[in-house]
Amino acid sequence: MAIKWSGLGPELLLRLDRASSRPLRSQLEAALRDAIRTGRIAGDERLPSSRELARELGVSRGLVQECYSQLLSEGYLTSHPGSATRAATGARPVPSTRAATGARPVPSRPAAPAATAQPLITARPLIADFRSGVPDLASFPRADWAWAVREACRTAPTAEFGYGDPRGSARLREVLAGYLRRVRAAEAGPDAITISTGFAQGLILVLQALARTGVRCAAFEDPGYGRADANEVLRAVAAQGGLTIVPVPVDDSGLDVAALAATDARVVVVTPAHQSPTGVVMPAARRHALVDWARDRDGFIVEDDYDSEFRYDREPVGVLQGLAPGRVFTIGTASKALAPAVRLGWVLAPHQFADAVAAEKLISDRGSCVLDQLALAALLESGRYDRQLRRMRGVYSRRRARLIEALERHAPSVALTGLAAGFHAVAHVPDRVDEEALIAAAADRRVGLEGMSAFRASGSAVPPQLVLGFGNVAERAIEPGIAAVADLLTGALRSPSPG
Repeated sequence: MAIKWSGLGPELLLRLDRASSRPLRSQLEAALRDAIRTGRIAGDERLPSSRELARELGVSRGLVQECYSQLLSEGYLTSHPGSATRAATGARPVPSTRAATGARPVPSRPAAPAATAQPLITARPLIADFRSGVPDLASFPRADWAWAVREACRTAPTAEFGYGDPRGSARLREVLAGYLRRVRAAEAGPDAITISTGFAQGLILVLQALARTGVRCAAFEDPGYGRADANEVLRAVAAQGGLTIVPVPVDDSGLDVAALAATDARVVVVTPAHQSPTGVVMPAARRHALVDWARDRDGFIVEDDYDSEFRYDREPVGVLQGLAPGRVFTIGTASKALAPAVRLGWVLAPHQFADAVAAEKLISDRGSCVLDQLALAALLESGRYDRQLRRMRGVYSRRRARLIEALERHAPSVALTGLAAGFHAVAHVPDRVDEEALIAAAADRRVGLEGMSAFRASGSAVPPQLVLGFGNVAERAIEPGIAAVADLLTGALRSPSPG
């Protein structure tokens, strides 16, 4: 299905290696050819404008125009006066030869639960709330969502109002498959996708499906999801699937694969594109080591692709699933791009486990709200979803810059890491600071903070660190919030100001 984009055109995951001796134009031409031939870009699907693609890649518009011209002459693209450049319909996809040989049925991978910010109990309004896990709720695209719901109600066939396929709307699954191929470089087809009610359900569906195949031990990153959220989901999984849960440490390259290999786990839940909560990006060597572990152990990887669309200072990173589609389950949701209130997520499962995940969904609730699914499909098809992502990337980029500036001005000794993507960062406060006391003192000053101890399996507050969320805090509130607690962050406590 070719999507009829409006506005600037679709997002497109492409990489240029500036350290390579190969010219950038040659790299871009090869990447586009490959995307069209393998079906990542469907026939008749619109490409980004030359200006927009040049901006995304950080190259000149002339370079992109020359690339488009070359591919037009080769027959990979079509263009007509007054019309957008599109992929040619004659360039047929090349079937993928990547398959897990000798692998047992694999369940679809669930995304791990994002930490939920709990309301701060205080008699006065907050100056700023830096707790993580929540996007900018005020930026939910109300007008676009209302339009999409009207479109769904106006155009939905009568049959859509029945119980339907527990996997979800065929229309949404088809559009999502194209989106995941195009933006996340996934190997995705509609039959491998099951629509879930958010991340937590997706994770439970996958782990239950795996437990039915004999998997008895699951590993999670440490630090990982907030203890309250993780415990709730893990207790449900343990009760329903009989799984043992083990934490595995995270280092500067993400999950420690050697430590994972020392456990009995046959499934591991990871956040490779932007580790939650440390923010590290798993490099290629570690990704391949993790895939090798899965193949050697006859194990599976559950990939939480929770906020990778919000990237800033780095090249885009595709999903881990693209390396081993027969071993990796990818879970995504609309919670970060739109709002948590849109209770829609998706599980992209290895083909041999797609039916098992769908069966778990049928047992759970027979299927997610179809009208909401059709509304999300309308947003994706119209280009409004991509437009919202672009808008929010700019919003979060400005807030990120303001947070960096505020700390440099008021607490320059506090280092920030994990800023490559998403909308939270890690603040490294001095070792002498008591993390729990810092958070309590900040609350007294009407500033919401969250400690790394809440994300560690042991609950340890050593070393003391803060997970600073900037998704749901107004840009104008960031500097006053940091200024109010600067002495707490640096360990130079002053007496609280009256009032």
